Parts: sequence; C-alpha cells; structure tokens
Amino acid sequence: MSRRVVGVTLDNLEHLSKHGRTCVFWELAPHLKEQAEEFGDTEFEKEAWVSSVLLEWGSCGRIIYCDGIPAGSVFYAPPAAVPRSLAFPTSPVSPDAVLMTSLEVLPEFRGGGLARVLVQGVAKDLTRRGVKAIEAFGDNQPSEDKPSCVTPADFLLQVGFKTVRPHPRWPRLRLELRSASSWKEDVEAALERLLNTVTVTTAEPSFRPA
Repeated sequence: MSRRVVGVTLDNLEHLSKHGRTCVFWELAPHLKEQAEEFGDTEFEKEAWVSSVLLEWGSCGRIIYCDGIPAGSVFYAPPAAVPRSLAFPTSPVSPDAVLMTSLEVLPEFRGGGLARVLVQGVAKDLTRRGVKAIEAFGDNQPSEDKPSCVTPADFLLQVGFKTVRPHPRWPRLRLELRSASSWKEDVEAALERLLNTVTVTTAEPSFRPA
C-alpha cells in the first residue's frame, strides 16, 4: 500500500472527510461556532480559516493518501490563529510552540500507523520552518461512537508527546522538535560511529601471474 502526505490547500480541501470539512471546533470561538452550526456555514468558515492561515502564516495541515484515496488529515497553526485554544483549562499554549488541533484517520484505514505518519509529517514541516515544539490538548475520555475534534491523550503520549500541564479531562502535551542542524549532527555522528566499526580486510588473490 502506497502512502503519500501532502499539504492542505484550498484546492484539496474537498478531499477531507465531511467531518474534516465542517468541524470548526478549533477555528471559531465557542459562540461563533454555535452560530455557524445553526446557519449551516461551517464548511464556508473552515475554508475561510484555512485561506487566512495559509496567507498569513503558511502551511497549516496535511492530508494522507493510501493508494490515491484520502485516508486522514491533521491541522496545526500558531495559537493566536486558534480561538478555541483559550477555552481550555490547561491553556495557554507555550509561546514557542505551534498548536496541533484536529487529527483524523478514517475508520477503514485505522490500525495501520497512518496517524503516526501524519504527526511525523507535521514535525518534519515545522522543524524545517524552525519551530521549537508542537503542543496539543489531549482528551482523556475520548468517545468511540462519534468523531472528535480533540486528539486522544493516550495516542499523543504514544507518539512522543509529554504532558506539560495535567488535567483529568484536557491535559496539554508537548513534543520537542530538534533543529535541522541537530538532525545533521546526529546523522554525522552515526556515520562516524559506523565507519569506526568497519574493519577492512584483504584476501590473497586466487590467481598469481607467472
């Protein structure tokens, strides 16, 4: 099964699930979210938010495809662009971090590690942009019956996040990102260790000229 992760753009928003296209839990303040849901404007509001963040900050989401089929997505943005973040009891997000908001893998694609691949895609993008860390609000009591816009805390812990502010329901977690230079140093150190363990041997030739 081939996997491909691409950035969210206005051209591929239609590839999101219906829940992904209409969930504005993070993008709007609670009272505005209720208004958008009442008047059926959630899909328009989601597109407007993506357009604004793309213009002012840059890439803010990833879509993963399996054999060409959209299988899941993840969104992230500076805390200032995420009004709902202020409503959490464990806010605010650290000033040096980008907030990962919603993460979704469609039911038929779950269990194959796609959510982990999406988080890795976010980390790779933000590391390249010089961001120091990703933070996320986790849900300690996720529902198994309906889609949620808050990522289960257990999953975040499994992929390397650490709790920075605990809470019975809504802990805030953090994933440190190493700089591009530290990645380079790690690779160079690993190569040096490898070369130091290589033993070059020579064998006697099987043919001797007369």
